[in-house]
Amino acid sequence: MRTSPTWYAVGLVVALGTTLVIGFGIAALGIVGDGGPPDLLYAGALAVGAVGVAVARLRPHGMALALGATAVAVLLAGAVAVAAGLAEDDQTLDVFWLSAGFAGLFGLAAWAFERSDGARHVARPR
Repeated sequence: MRTSPTWYAVGLVVALGTTLVIGFGIAALGIVGDGGPPDLLYAGALAVGAVGVAVARLRPHGMALALGATAVAVLLAGAVAVAAGLAEDDQTLDVFWLSAGFAGLFGLAAWAFERSDGARHVARPR
């Protein structure tokens, strides 16, 4: 079996789109409060993804692992922001929902990359 280009493209589009939306949120809107230093937690999560993608050299299975790690890092960024009191009380749920949504999108991209890696999925005889 070989790599499925359709699933690879889906994973790539979802990962890049999510990265752009988080980047826009960090630069222009502010994810935690009005922005600033607390949003650098999310920039750190994106850095985890960038390093993972570089190590994976764009291979599907490595991309899946890198984006899974990015999803976990985004969840941790939101949890740390709330636990450290960086989000105001009325923004706590917003930070959790945004973090969960972004992590879910990175998880979807990871799933698409893993699905595209057809060479790793060998049918087992029954």
